Amino acid sequence: MSGPIKRIVVGITGASGAAYAARTLEFLREHTTIEADVVFTKTGRLVWNHEIGTDPENYGFKLWNPGDFTAPFASGSARVDGMMVIPCSSGSAARIAHGLNTDLVGRAADVMLKERRPLVLVVRETPLSVIHLRNLTQLAEAGAVVMPASPGFYHQPKSVQDLVDHVVARALDRLGIDNELFRRWSGLGVENGD
Repeated sequence: MSGPIKRIVVGITGASGAAYAARTLEFLREHTTIEADVVFTKTGRLVWNHEIGTDPENYGFKLWNPGDFTAPFASGSARVDGMMVIPCSSGSAARIAHGLNTDLVGRAADVMLKERRPLVLVVRETPLSVIHLRNLTQLAEAGAVVMPASPGFYHQPKSVQDLVDHVVARALDRLGIDNELFRRWSGLGVENGD
């Protein structure tokens, strides 16, 4: 990847699926043209510790305290190119949908929406209730990209990592970050027919 430095925020909430966040941080660490600030919710850190078990500081990013509203990206005047919340719990999605800035993830997401900057919410919840669906609809109407952590299978995944890579790649795509984490669809290579 080349070009100007892109600055993004990665929010990590308490939904199961910390593997998506870990893979995102691995990818971002490898690309010097991307600067990332990382913020966990309190429950996000607990789930990370349970599912990943490594110190997220090992990735080399600035980790912000979930209650630190002095972070630059808590203000619309900061130059930030977008935000990904991966995974995004239904509770975090609800708080973002209703503008409840109870933590730094919510505040940063609120800033992305009000400034009309890309906000990608990788929702990892199933099944979805009517309340969840209404919150996600409200977020989509406000400009967020609501992206369920639902991998495709057309790239013929061979491992769980392949499935994780597919979801992460699609989320990165939404932020305009080039990646080759999976084999992209190029058709079946057969004549169109029933």
